[in-house]
Amino acid sequence: MQDLKKNSPYGVYVEHCKKGELAYQVTGDGKPVFYPRAVAPGTASPDLEWRVSRGLGTVHATTVVHHRNEAPLNVALIDLDEGFRMMSRVEDIDPMQVKIGMRVQLRMHLGDEKQPPYPVFVPAEGAR
Repeated sequence: MQDLKKNSPYGVYVEHCKKGELAYQVTGDGKPVFYPRAVAPGTASPDLEWRVSRGLGTVHATTVVHHRNEAPLNVALIDLDEGFRMMSRVEDIDPMQVKIGMRVQLRMHLGDEKQPPYPVFVPAEGAR
């Protein structure tokens, strides 16, 4: 059962994350697909190619979440330069200072035995 999960689209994605890479898929006609899938949205074609993002993007939307007795955190939609959008957060900056249009770059949290690795973003060089 574990091998089946490892070979699933999610499993392939996690293996890339473990290497510090943000992987995404591309359809036969070149459209990016993210979150990983077994078949292409709209066509159900199983012909999806894996690629690795350069990890650069732009904040599309942002909000700050406040939890009781915890520091606020940013939640953002990031438009990656390769043409797909993903939800994540921007770190290393005050959550209220994250702005729409801000350039960001990937930072991978490598996770542990309880949580798989996951991508976050930080302001790109000179973006503050």
